[in-house]
Amino acid sequence: QVQLVESGGGLVQAGGSLRLSCAASGLTFSRAAMGWFRQAPGKDREFVATINWSGGSTDYADSVKGRFTISRDNAKNTMYLQMNSLKPEDTAVYYCAASRGVVARSWRNDYDYWGQGTQVTVSS
Repeated sequence: QVQLVESGGGLVQAGGSLRLSCAASGLTFSRAAMGWFRQAPGKDREFVATINWSGGSTDYADSVKGRFTISRDNAKNTMYLQMNSLKPEDTAVYYCAASRGVVARSWRNDYDYWGQGTQVTVSS
């Protein structure tokens, strides 16, 4: 069965950095588009970033462009999200998602598998 396990969340001051990881198993990772989403308390889950199967195509939410970088290592079945210049409004549970397709997508319904999430808290 497919498992996605996020790690790297934590508490950081505004302006700081964190690097999230998503370790995947049970799927052909090198043929799966991947994405990061986040959900703040009382809000809907929202798109953060996506990457295609090869890593050659990425897309970001406007709110994180220029601050976050998504990447993947197909040899390690792992995806990453480097988050810099963090703001209090970035506080949320961050979820890793995998698609059966190869094309990077920003719509949450395009993803077939989800991790349990990792908490990111940014203090002001």
